[in-house]
Amino acid sequence: MLLSIKSWLFETPSKDCMASYAKSGDNRHLEQLIALYSNDLYHYLVTQSNTHLAYDVSQQTWLKVIEKRHLYQAQTTPKAWLFKLARNTLIDEYRKQQRFVELDENTHLPAQQNEQSNISYQAFDNALKQLSFVQREAITLQQEGFSLADIALITQSSHESVKTRLRYAKQNLKRLLGANNEQA
Repeated sequence: MLLSIKSWLFETPSKDCMASYAKSGDNRHLEQLIALYSNDLYHYLVTQSNTHLAYDVSQQTWLKVIEKRHLYQAQTTPKAWLFKLARNTLIDEYRKQQRFVELDENTHLPAQQNEQSNISYQAFDNALKQLSFVQREAITLQQEGFSLADIALITQSSHESVKTRLRYAKQNLKRLLGANNEQA
């Protein structure tokens, strides 16, 4: 009974709001999209950059959704399309700042020492930031719940490249987290 009253009083966002927004341009559908995906989008962006850049790119992404809504195709998942826009916007921003460097699959950033005695969120976060951009991106998207096909679509890479990036990312995380654990 309480759930039916809640759904009657408050409009719950639906998963097809992207298709509805693409067709109509109605701001109610955009608000639903933002309610559904803004937290996930920001989390993805903050794992790929810093908080300030993530906020800026998130805002730019929502502006691109408004501008490019007509390009959305209903056969792709709305979240994957949104993350693809965000990824491209982030890369453009890195290029503008001349900070984007395409790292090879096997390139590792120097390890930072962590003084914590056990593996924690902070240790994982530090290890994640030491991965190459493409590895960090693949593992973060997988943690967001995307399938291999969705990750390939978002990153504009082949299915096999995504699998390779994930394999190297997991190997490097194990190595980095193991090294941090041994130092304690």
